[in-house]
Amino acid sequence: MNPMEPMICIDPIFKEHKTGFFHPEVPERLDAIQKELESKGILNQFKSLKQRFATKEELELVHNRYYIDYVENLCNYGGGYLDGDTPVSKESFKAALLAAGSGIQAIEEILQQTTRRVLLLLRPPGHHSLKSKGMGFCIFNNIAISAKYALKKGFKKIAIIDWDVHHGNGTQEIFYSDKNVLFISIHQYPFYPGTGSMDEIGEGDGLGYTLNIPMQRGSDDSDYKKAFENLILPKLEQFEPEIILLSSGFDAHKNDPLGGMELTTNAYEWMTHKIVSFAEQCSKGRIISFLEGGYSLPDLAESVRVHSEVLIS
Repeated sequence: MNPMEPMICIDPIFKEHKTGFFHPEVPERLDAIQKELESKGILNQFKSLKQRFATKEELELVHNRYYIDYVENLCNYGGGYLDGDTPVSKESFKAALLAAGSGIQAIEEILQQTTRRVLLLLRPPGHHSLKSKGMGFCIFNNIAISAKYALKKGFKKIAIIDWDVHHGNGTQEIFYSDKNVLFISIHQYPFYPGTGSMDEIGEGDGLGYTLNIPMQRGSDDSDYKKAFENLILPKLEQFEPEIILLSSGFDAHKNDPLGGMELTTNAYEWMTHKIVSFAEQCSKGRIISFLEGGYSLPDLAESVRVHSEVLIS
């Protein structure tokens, strides 16, 4: 096997994070993805990422210690709610540590030049998580922790692209004043969590390093393609990132029960192609994809499949 072949993380521990019978973010999401990747012979084209749990000190790259300890204690007592949408169970803290740690391990593998692309099929997701608050199904901000770790390890220019149907408010908050991290979010607006207007462009040293692309409900493949060609790719070319981190939510799919967009599976294939092509030209091919949303199980599985097929191409 080529030592630079892509890596994947999909671990049974993520399914131990229990959210209840009527919650949309359920362990079965990963079951559906795994079954699809196995049936199409894709899973064995990835190397397995080494299991890695984040330490509390690594979580503190983003989150304050009081919040980290609060989540741990809540889980130790059997679980509860971080907000009305974000339940945790006894094993949720363990799953969240692995989700955050997997992103850190992915950075390490890229630094060691053992791979250039990593697909992280994580639960719980992370992009809504604020420095001191979990929300929107998210406990710790996996992608932000990885970006902070990468900066600590010497990266100077990191691009985060978030195409989840919901705005990545937590990631934006964390890097709003940071010129070393370009945050781009394309999302339904107005919609949960209420942030992500076009005039949110960063502040201080980070002014101009946040690009929000609010899309009207019902936007389709052609609308997203125009946004990529006219806004996202030119911004990336201007920034010249050393690595690209993707918040890969698949809930802008037309069949998703939580979103209101009209994307087809083909849109995710096309967007992934565009990012991979850019990364090959500018970022030494380095991409880490973090699973965020996506709640129609068949369409989530199919969308992740086409996404992964491009990553291994």
